Amino acid sequence: MKIPVGELIVRFMERLGVEVIFGMPGAHVLPIYDRLVDSRVKSVLVKHEQGAAFMAGGYARASGRVGACITTAGPGATNLVTGIANAWVDKQPILVITGETSTYIFGKGGLQESSGEGGTFDQAALFKGITRYHKIVERTDYLGQVLRQAAKILLAPDSGPVLLSLPYNVQKELVDEEILDGIAFAAPHGAKRRPHAADEMAQLIAAARAPVIVAGYGCIKAGAQEVVAQLAERVGIPVATSLKGKGVIDEAAALSLGCIGVTSDGGAYRYVVDHADLVIFLGAGFNERTSYLWDARLLAGKKVVQVDADAAQLEKVFKADLAIHGDIREVIDETLAAAARDGLARKTLDRLPPRGPTAASAAVSEKFRLIERFFVKLAERVPHGAMVFDDNIIFAQNYYKVGGGNRYFPNSGVSSLGHAIPAAIGARFAVAGPTFAILGDGGFQMCAMEIMTAVNYAIPLNVVLINNGTMGLIRKNQFQLYGERFIDCDFVNPDFGLLARSFGIEHFRIAAEPDLDALFDSADLRGKINLIEIILDKNAFPSYLSDR
Repeated sequence: MKIPVGELIVRFMERLGVEVIFGMPGAHVLPIYDRLVDSRVKSVLVKHEQGAAFMAGGYARASGRVGACITTAGPGATNLVTGIANAWVDKQPILVITGETSTYIFGKGGLQESSGEGGTFDQAALFKGITRYHKIVERTDYLGQVLRQAAKILLAPDSGPVLLSLPYNVQKELVDEEILDGIAFAAPHGAKRRPHAADEMAQLIAAARAPVIVAGYGCIKAGAQEVVAQLAERVGIPVATSLKGKGVIDEAAALSLGCIGVTSDGGAYRYVVDHADLVIFLGAGFNERTSYLWDARLLAGKKVVQVDADAAQLEKVFKADLAIHGDIREVIDETLAAAARDGLARKTLDRLPPRGPTAASAAVSEKFRLIERFFVKLAERVPHGAMVFDDNIIFAQNYYKVGGGNRYFPNSGVSSLGHAIPAAIGARFAVAGPTFAILGDGGFQMCAMEIMTAVNYAIPLNVVLINNGTMGLIRKNQFQLYGERFIDCDFVNPDFGLLARSFGIEHFRIAAEPDLDALFDSADLRGKINLIEIILDKNAFPSYLSDR
């Protein structure tokens, strides 16, 4: 049976398991939009295309499924760039659909043309470095192969964004619907690892005096949280997490060292440097933040094991004594079996640091008392099922103890301001539960209008806005490194209470600790849209380990 290409694309998305597509229509993509009317794929109208890309990313991160966004040609596509770059760095499976002018006017100066012909800008070149696969589909005779390649990448363990740009006339051409029958819509099998790798890992653990696990986001992607916690408890191995890995192990657990990274309190760093003789990386990239700018002391004199589903991550920045390419959950399951079979003794844990704040950390925390108490109360009052999307990162890294099934999504990727609100909205379309978007007042003003997307679709959301009237990191650097020569960091904010009223949402202003009690006692944090404004002194700067 012959159907229009626009309908085939919609059916392709349905078979991929796409449930929601975020975007903004334009004339060049209306044939596909028209076919969405009768589809089970829900379309969501955003306020800006960048928001669509961030929503698709938030949806993918929360659900583990393919996210999708759609825009028109020209500016619709260019507005996606930052969000797609973020998805590229985070390896998020995002299907990007854009329109294009009809092929018969390529090079003639068509409105919003981005074919690269006749002096127009080249969309394919623009997205080349931030997509795993991109194609302007100028003909239908190879459409099946294009969709086959797109599905293969989107469903792979090491996925990333895929962009398909469809000219207006191509969207209306008729093709055989059987094209989809030749496409594999199942995730490919994982890579085979060499035999006995888990036995070798168990032997290295047995020989170590003080092993430590550094658990990353790969553990969450693999659904390995439970088995990592079992291994830690069975053998007595403390666990530090990367920023994206917060929550792999309950951070209130005795074996949790907390988050390791240059903006953390330094406890995990000191344990690894001072005590560990074996470091086991589980799905954790040794990036700049985690590695303290690749500080050689972290791995000096230590054995190193690395397990990752992404072969490109293995030994990318350090040499491992044992590098295992495979599914993290399966590898840990087999290591647990080897530990039980060999009667692996539990380690002595006399080197674990004392729990609770030190005098130094307490002095630092006093400057951020309201923010610290907010995160403490959030963990206490919303102990299960919360999703936290965080652009600020530094405060939650140190003050928010993730556990009990709560999910923490830091703004990793390209760390763009304006990410948290749209990403949280996208996630909320995939997963029900109390959802928080945490960001500063500078980033808020880059994406505030997406709150109306939440209003339009009745998506409950808590926007936590840190109001200090400045770009905090810039002001900190100008204070510490540039002799207090402040430029373009301070600004005047709107009245956020009036802004919330104009959106038709609730507003809570937190200027003192009793305000926090009132918030958690009276606010509906599960069923309403709330703007929670926390007041912070613009001259209160968080300390990094490198500052001390």
